[in-house]
Amino acid sequence: MIIAIIVLLLAAFLLYVAALPDQFRVERSLALRATPEQIFPLINDFHEWEAWSSWEKIDPAVRRTYDGPAQGKGAVYAWNGNKQLGEGRMEILEIQPFSCLRIQINFYKPFAAQNIIEFRLEDKGATTIISQAMIGPCNFMSKLMSLFFSMDKMVGTKFDEGLLSLKNIVEKS
Repeated sequence: MIIAIIVLLLAAFLLYVAALPDQFRVERSLALRATPEQIFPLINDFHEWEAWSSWEKIDPAVRRTYDGPAQGKGAVYAWNGNKQLGEGRMEILEIQPFSCLRIQINFYKPFAAQNIIEFRLEDKGATTIISQAMIGPCNFMSKLMSLFFSMDKMVGTKFDEGLLSLKNIVEKS
């Protein structure tokens, strides 16, 4: 009887995990006292990310490579860093100048994942609302891990730090 209850509880737990959403989205936004034209070049050119991206600060010795055009669609940035930063590659897939940027991000280490990073800029006159989001699929293992590790906390906190750093840079110039 006890074994049957344990099996039933385990089955219910596995069904619960399987029923979780098949996609995740982590998003943060911030108002900057700047125009979209002032902000967009800093996100459209991977060479500029070193100045504001919170991920860049994790490993000062990270090895970076760039490929393709210097900015815009087709620009590629790859990194190989310490255990915390890992290894990966980003490529700009789509731009709508001064309003939207979509990036394919592939992580190789410490775990494999393929996601989309999206920036949106909304002109509000004296300010611009910038939003940064990561969107990706959730397989069964990702769903299971999400019960113990908050993707929103891990990624969202870094987005908050990066957007604040971008705000400081843009508002000083």
